[in-house]
Amino acid sequence: MANTVIDEELLQQIELLQTLIKNNVAGMFGGNHKSKSYGSSCEFADYREYTPGDDITKIDWNAYARFEKLYTKLFLDERQMHTRIYIDASYSMGYGKGKKDEQAIRLAAALAYLSVCEMDKVSVYTVQNKQLECVISGMLGKESYINSISALNDITFAGDSFLSDAIIPSTVGYGDGMSIIISDFLTDNNYEAAIDHLVGKKRHVLCVQLLSQEELAPKARGKMHFFDSEDTGKYYRKNINRDIIHAYKMAVEYATGRIREYCAARGADYMLICAEDPLNKVFFENLIDEGVIK
Repeated sequence: MANTVIDEELLQQIELLQTLIKNNVAGMFGGNHKSKSYGSSCEFADYREYTPGDDITKIDWNAYARFEKLYTKLFLDERQMHTRIYIDASYSMGYGKGKKDEQAIRLAAALAYLSVCEMDKVSVYTVQNKQLECVISGMLGKESYINSISALNDITFAGDSFLSDAIIPSTVGYGDGMSIIISDFLTDNNYEAAIDHLVGKKRHVLCVQLLSQEELAPKARGKMHFFDSEDTGKYYRKNINRDIIHAYKMAVEYATGRIREYCAARGADYMLICAEDPLNKVFFENLIDEGVIK
């Protein structure tokens, strides 16, 4: 990408968001964590503060000597959840002043961090044309997150996006975590089959529809030429008046309503995110309002 999206400032913001969510929201990120327990393997994963009822044999007394607070060691479990994040890397994701592509990367980084903090493995993929490319594979723990997440800066947005053709042939675990699709979903290509495939695998599916403010509430007026960003051979020339704007807004409502209803019918979560919205608004309004964070 031309701009560095993942930087120290963003990482600090994401860590603060996670802390605020943990301290102020009852429940955990995602729908698969309520019954998840940590394992008793020998592979150390992370720490968390001791709470009454925890196994006292897992208290780290060296940490207590340093911080005067009780921390328990967490170890990996064979039933580790695996969050898989799919980023639509088509050219249309770069549309708008808010840069949908940059917002997609910020969201992927933040959602990955929430999963890492819940001791999930995280893999991030891009979907471009009919290809699925793995950007980060099996990231686990905060140290791995810090070392790996900047790879999202190298994503190039180009071409078209065929979500179903790319996702369905890929390998996913049965019922072992969350699948997140981040896209504008403004396409004639089939995306429903990808949702059906992931739901059929008993995964918790979250579809994040990302649109710019210009797409949600256009201000264009007068004689205009509009070109399809993924196929410049397609264009639309019209005198943009009040009736055209009204018809366009109705079309946007149809497009967003279509995927919302499709997700609801299949037990998947859905969010509509504006590219210009700051992360704190996304997390403390959109994610909570939609019940993704409970």
